[in-house]
Amino acid sequence: MNQIILVTGPARSGKSEWAEALAIQSDKPVVYIATASRDPADQEWLQRIQQHQQRRPPDWVTLEVPGQLSDTLAQMPPNTCVLVDSLGTWVANLLSQEEAMWEKTMEEFLETVQLVAADMIFVGEETGWGVIPAYPMGRTFRDRLGGLVRHLGTICEAVYLVTGGHVLNLSLLGSPLFVGDRGLGNGEGGDFQG
Repeated sequence: MNQIILVTGPARSGKSEWAEALAIQSDKPVVYIATASRDPADQEWLQRIQQHQQRRPPDWVTLEVPGQLSDTLAQMPPNTCVLVDSLGTWVANLLSQEEAMWEKTMEEFLETVQLVAADMIFVGEETGWGVIPAYPMGRTFRDRLGGLVRHLGTICEAVYLVTGGHVLNLSLLGSPLFVGDRGLGNGEGGDFQG
């Protein structure tokens, strides 16, 4: 059975470093999936990519996958650890999709994640803690990434929040939020007193 882990938190919190440490701890061959596209005109972005590259062990296999994430994950062999960094960049790469197409893409991704035999670690940004973006594309990005992280978190064995220089294991500290037919909290009504 594969293990699915989500590492989330705000920008520059250390999410990627924690995910990389978890991948090393797996003691399995690591496949690093970078969702970023290189833009030669954006030197600051290229420097960020280079910083990530320099931290990674030389024996990790790196794949650049800006779009076809589900197809790539479906090809991952068992007994490997796949680190996907990051979901936010992947969502940004697909912002041109119409809403119905995005919903289909997200559903396919969530289904694929549950079928892959490899262990998987996902890095996903928390974008909803700030102000609501003043422009439609910003709101679409925030809403799509927030929904993706929320849905993925419900199927993960461990969800870590990295913020303020600390790592919190939300899977140990909290209860999964299930709304609708599955109830609240642990599925038995939870502690909601609203």
